[in-house]
Amino acid sequence: GLPIPLHRDFEEVNLRFYVRRKSADIWRRGVVFIRELVPRRAIALIARACYGENYLAVPMKHEIEHLDGNLKVEFSWRRGHKWESLKMSATGEPQIIPSGSHAEFITEHYWGYTSLRSGCGEYRVEHPRWKIWNATSFEFNADVATLYDEQFAKALNQPPRSAFIADGSPITIYRREIL
Repeated sequence: GLPIPLHRDFEEVNLRFYVRRKSADIWRRGVVFIRELVPRRAIALIARACYGENYLAVPMKHEIEHLDGNLKVEFSWRRGHKWESLKMSATGEPQIIPSGSHAEFITEHYWGYTSLRSGCGEYRVEHPRWKIWNATSFEFNADVATLYDEQFAKALNQPPRSAFIADGSPITIYRREIL
């Protein structure tokens, strides 16, 4: 991957879905991003130019409070004059993600796919296995129809099937190939 100086640690909020693609004799587990929000224009420009990803640079902020076994996480972004947010709370220590679980399906993907005019782009993503806290509360406050599209409003305005906070890590994203 190519590190961007002064642009390695930043907030990101995204809407995605997961795919599998048969490559030779193996299935590749991948992710397709519908929209990604980031706080820096350079990140959005490079992601759009190099990977064809639908990044949007917006003012963002975050708060992470971890005291006495209680974890509260909030990511906020501003579109126009309005702040929108994603908030979760959890308790206890992070847990190893169970093999075959919903959380493993969401966190353990090693390929990214994007739609291009010339076909489909594929790039490898590398990171260590994460640990998670299962969320005890969840709030998503956004105008879904204008943020993602009207077709996502019904699903995203309902309670989530699952909600967890991952400890995360640095990731490496490799050069995109066109399929």
